[in-house]
Parts: sequence; C-alpha cells; structure tokens
Amino acid sequence: MKKIKFNVPTKLTFVRLILSLIIIILLIFPFYRVGINFPQFLFKNILIDLRYLISGVLFIIASITDYYDGKLARKNNEVTNFGKLVDAIADKVLVNSVLIIFACQGFISAVVPVVIIVRDIIVDAIRMICANNGKVQAAKLSGKIKTATLMIGIILTFFYNLPFQIWGYRVSDFFLYFGTIMSIVSMCEYYYLNKKMIFLEFEEK
Repeated sequence: MKKIKFNVPTKLTFVRLILSLIIIILLIFPFYRVGINFPQFLFKNILIDLRYLISGVLFIIASITDYYDGKLARKNNEVTNFGKLVDAIADKVLVNSVLIIFACQGFISAVVPVVIIVRDIIVDAIRMICANNGKVQAAKLSGKIKTATLMIGIILTFFYNLPFQIWGYRVSDFFLYFGTIMSIVSMCEYYYLNKKMIFLEFEEK
C-alpha cells in the first residue's frame, strides 16, 4: 500500500478543512445553551454579532491557505492525487457549507447555494466520466472568477457589508449573484472543453 505523503500544501489543505469545521460550529452551535454568549453591539443601527466577525476572519485565513497550497504544490512539484482530492473537498466544505448556512439564516437567497452545489455535482460527474479518457480540461479563467467573487461576497456578508451597509448597499449580493452566474459559465465551459471525451466514453460503452 502506497504511503500518503503529508507535504506542506496538503497540511495547509487540512488546516483549511479544520478552519471550515470551526466556522460551521461557530455559526450553527447554540452556545447560549452551554452558558456561552457572544457579544452583540450596535454600529450605525446595524446589530453586529461577534460570532460572524470571528468566522469572517477565519474564513479569510482559510481562503489564503487555498491560494498558497496550490501555489506551493506547483512550485515545489508536490502535486499529488491525494492532495488534489482533499483540496477539492476542503474547498466545497468551506464555501458550500457557509452558503447553505447563510441561506438558512436568511442572509442570502437560497438560489445561490442551490446553483453552486448543482454546478459542482455536474462538474464532478464530467470529471469522473472523462477520467478514463485522458486529462480533464478545466475552465481556468471563469472558474477563478467564480471562486474570487463568491469569496468576496461571503466575506462581505460575514462583515455585514460594512461600510457599504451604512448607506444601505448590500454589495455582497452583487458578488454572490455574479459568482453564481460565473459558476454556470464555468460549468458550460467545462462541458465544452471536455465534450469529446464525454462522448468518447459513451461510444465505448
């Protein structure tokens, strides 16, 4: 059995996964039932909950690890199949779980997480279908734009859209909806780049 190598990029990915779980707990666990009450305060008539500020900081740190784990893996030639698998899982846990929680808590429209999750399922299905027929082509630019805009939208939501909310602007909605649109674009591009391998798989069957 081949031993799994835990290099620095993989360790960063696991840090991101752990941070994601901490964020989920902070957002949904009823701390008041165990006697823990996070401070809340008013700022410009906006009720601020310290849990969301802490979660926002942790989300930013997790997002930074997402950037550096891939960069270090490519730079040091440490890209592994295990690392790519864990990286994909960590990304989905970080982004999708937060979007689902925000939607359930009424901060964002449920359309956003539904579209993102359906897109991920379709892209993963294409990836699995094409896996036996060669290298899968990724929609790099649209995928990066999607990821960046969604993360900006999530961070703004964590921080109550400040300072824009002072003037009544929910800037996060723009980034989240634009990121959702780009997720559809990247899915279509992903299909277009890999359609030959998709049809080849069905022809062989």
